[in-house]
Amino acid sequence: MIAMLGDEESPVLLVKLHVIADKEEGWLQVVSSMVNVIPLDNPLGPSAITIVFDDCPLPSRDSVIKLTKLFRLSRQRALSNALDVKMKRNMCVVLGCIAEKLAGPNSVAVLTEETLDFLLAFLDTNFEPCIVLFALIALEKFAHTTENKLVIRSRFDKEDVNPLLKLEKLANNEDYVWRQVGFCAQWALDNLFVIENRPLSYETVNMTPINVILNSHDVSEYLKISCNGLEARCDSYSFESVRCTFQVDNGCWYYEVTIVTPGVMQIGWATKNSHFLNHEGYGIGDDLYSLSYDGCRKLIWYKAKPASVQDLPEWQPGDILGCLIDLNTREAIFSLNGRCLTPCTEIFETTRCCKQGFFAAASFMAFQQCRFNFGHLPFSFPPTDRPFMAFNDYARLTDEEKKVLPRRYYLEKVRNASIPENACTLCYDAVADCTLEPCFHKGFCSKCAAQLRECPLCRAPILNVKRDI
Repeated sequence: MIAMLGDEESPVLLVKLHVIADKEEGWLQVVSSMVNVIPLDNPLGPSAITIVFDDCPLPSRDSVIKLTKLFRLSRQRALSNALDVKMKRNMCVVLGCIAEKLAGPNSVAVLTEETLDFLLAFLDTNFEPCIVLFALIALEKFAHTTENKLVIRSRFDKEDVNPLLKLEKLANNEDYVWRQVGFCAQWALDNLFVIENRPLSYETVNMTPINVILNSHDVSEYLKISCNGLEARCDSYSFESVRCTFQVDNGCWYYEVTIVTPGVMQIGWATKNSHFLNHEGYGIGDDLYSLSYDGCRKLIWYKAKPASVQDLPEWQPGDILGCLIDLNTREAIFSLNGRCLTPCTEIFETTRCCKQGFFAAASFMAFQQCRFNFGHLPFSFPPTDRPFMAFNDYARLTDEEKKVLPRRYYLEKVRNASIPENACTLCYDAVADCTLEPCFHKGFCSKCAAQLRECPLCRAPILNVKRDI
């Protein structure tokens, strides 16, 4: 089943699973099989479960309730040795996928007291970190339904100490799975299970030495960004992407990424013309205006076409991906732990006419996470064959721009903002000063218009963007 993620025959295998899962008994069989066979040691395991859930027919509420009874969920079962680590982890992944697919009353019906007891029991450092991680993610997904969120919060309130307060302290742990637990616990406390009198993370983090971050206003909808803006994670089935806040137009630049999870991520460079099509699975390296390296599958991506890399191992947690772009010699070079790949040059042919600079950028498959270093810390493997510049030495952000607000605060800020009559109808920040041709629709700023392929109003292809004087 894991082979489906990298196998040319994967559509055929998914179709077969789709046919089996079309009926209730078949769906139960497919899900039960995944719990039993998806291995712990394969980095694509949890992602494979999300892909199957995404492709198979949406189950009925009765089917899901029957599945939870089949699992015999309870606190006692979570604490017992009847299930091994693999099955406990996979059951939590499955429950999270179900919560993500179902909404409203159906989600409420699935989160029974027994299901909640089963998941809450795992929020303890005495369990294997992979179990704690996916139990926490499942609770987060159930909390997307307001009634469930209130129920979960009431259970946390009954504890002497909220378990998430203990888990968030692991956000900088040297064990990379516990680090993920800490990241998710902190994000949940800031965004979902808010505790009175607990400062939000962005209010306590020291941002003084940091001048470049991942842009929380230039990101697809489900990506999670840390309070210091340098770590990102995806727990959605969609392919989430982000660009950084600093654009480079000339010279030679370098940044590094610490791999936290060894699964599928596409990390590299993108211009503003690169589009984030998260639900279609298109990210960095999947168009003419971006380039990326995926160290899980050992592929360089450009124009959605992969080029195989033979002389490097698959990346592992703790590995350092180096990303260099030299706009003078017109080459981009990736490295893993200091070992360089062959320079990439093709992207400069297509971006030359756009006259747009490059941003550090990345895309994430489900359950993947990494940490960026734009130069606020010493680089682990700096280039030795040429002089280069670090983003952090040249970029500047105001204190307000450095704040990575919880999503609920950001949305509230947007709702309360006054919007000028001549504002762009897409970003609501810049002045609308462009006309799309040949349809002649207006209401867009130059930055937003540059990212459009079709008119948002009539869907006509855009052949030219005219600046209104």
